[in-house]
Amino acid sequence: MKLEKISKTVLYACVGIILVCFALFLTIGYDNPVGDYNEPRLTNLIMWLMYIMAFVTAVLVIWSVISGIKKSKGVDASATTGVPGGKISLCTIILLIVSFVIGLIFGIGEEDFTASDGTVTTGAWVTVVDAFCISICIMFLAAAAAVGISMSGFLTKSASK
Repeated sequence: MKLEKISKTVLYACVGIILVCFALFLTIGYDNPVGDYNEPRLTNLIMWLMYIMAFVTAVLVIWSVISGIKKSKGVDASATTGVPGGKISLCTIILLIVSFVIGLIFGIGEEDFTASDGTVTTGAWVTVVDAFCISICIMFLAAAAAVGISMSGFLTKSASK
């Protein structure tokens, strides 16, 4: 159960860091009109938080896959735990691809964006940003649902029956 305690501690730490960053973002210089747009002062904080968390998540996913392959070595984990890991992984990959495609479909036809300093971002890049933002929202909702199901113990209870 030590691993579960570490996992919960890391989860709470991540949620705490995210809440502090968003509180700072929304309270320090959020209402900063520049030209016709609002330019919050701590936008870079949110961007770096996203980059760091995405990088750490990618590293942990790679580490988890490698260690999982080493540990299982052909043993069917669903036979012992009742959780179909292969199906969950496949569904996650499919959900990632589908969420990105949905984001691209909703972002098609974006116009060039001109920032207040005159920097122009082409419509294609605006479409890519929209696709990623929509994909992140979809994946966030799926992750929240997965955490809720996991914390409820529904999958492990049904496997022990």
